[in-house]
Amino acid sequence: MPENWDDLRLFIAVAREHSLSGAGKVLRLDPATLGRRMARLEKELRTALFVKSPTGYAVTEAGSQLLERAEAAEQAMRIATAEVPDPTDQLRGQIRIGAPDGCANYLLPQVCAALVAENPELDIQIVALPRVFNLSRREADMAIGVSVPTAGRLVVHKMTDYRLHLAASDRYLAAHDTIRTVADLQRHRLVGYIPDMIFDRELDYLAELSLTRVPLASNSVSVQMNMIRQGGGVGVVHDFALSATPGVTRILAGEVELSRAFYLIRHEDDRRNQRLSRFAEKLTQGVRTEVARLEAIA
Repeated sequence: MPENWDDLRLFIAVAREHSLSGAGKVLRLDPATLGRRMARLEKELRTALFVKSPTGYAVTEAGSQLLERAEAAEQAMRIATAEVPDPTDQLRGQIRIGAPDGCANYLLPQVCAALVAENPELDIQIVALPRVFNLSRREADMAIGVSVPTAGRLVVHKMTDYRLHLAASDRYLAAHDTIRTVADLQRHRLVGYIPDMIFDRELDYLAELSLTRVPLASNSVSVQMNMIRQGGGVGVVHDFALSATPGVTRILAGEVELSRAFYLIRHEDDRRNQRLSRFAEKLTQGVRTEVARLEAIA
């Protein structure tokens, strides 16, 4: 049994990240310190927990068995502390949200700023990445997605619907042929996702319009929006992002309107966590209200 239980927490991070540097970023610890702590843990347990190589740290069979038990202990601790009642109505501590970058750039900043203003002891971290988050590995406390996951021990609830339209900059529209129908788009430059980097088919907007060639592409919604704003071409944009991009105008609004939804995704083991549940409720209401406000402006 390790003399220092905290070494198990560090071990979990190294095993999940497969490297000292990756775990160091998560834990905010120096990789050299982590290396010494892992060496100490291996010495105490009298077994090798990792196979070290230039590509990282891979767990051994003994390490895999320890990881399974350590994660069970970690989850037991999360459940135990989650059910301790908070004497105040204030949210506190650190909560990390994973979100697609459209939501992370145009909705979460103002929603989370308001939550922190109401709860001074609350720290919110927004991880904006165009990918699916692994909540089992605790990459985030909760995640926002654009579709319902089909695998994993997860709890999902719908936050809100949102709308998208084709749009282009006023400068682009003034310099190019008028766009009267979707068929006219074949003669225009398109902005959109890199086709083989679309992590969720709900984001394949242009394919839904039978448009396949994308001369200007990015895996980031905010980069696409800046391409459109700079006169790069025509693309599908979130209505809630339009107020942040003056000079960009919706086109074919009567012919093309796409609808999608945001879902809040949590790990099943966190269902009884009162703090996370209260935060999830406030976050959902904030996002729903902000989408309605911004779409009304658009």
